[in-house]
Amino acid sequence: MVKYEPTATVGKITDIKEENGRVWVQLDRTKLYYDQVTLQACDPSEYRTSSFKERSGSRSGFKAATTEEALEQLNEMEHDVDIGDITPGGAG
Repeated sequence: MVKYEPTATVGKITDIKEENGRVWVQLDRTKLYYDQVTLQACDPSEYRTSSFKERSGSRSGFKAATTEEALEQLNEMEHDVDIGDITPGGAG
């Protein structure tokens, strides 16, 4: 069990790879690779089988049980956004 200190992410190591002289470690919780020097061993009691967001949902109501559901929800949100609503208009 290791912890990525900047975000307190705790996970089990699922993969290790070396690239450009650095060792990268993948954690099961995020599926992300972290530089080995940023990780510290931690107590197994700190490991949670679900993240805080999965347990409580987010403020936007976005909550998915699987990666596929998350991608589907993101695609639906993308179609609901009109880019004209968030970009400046007029001549500059």
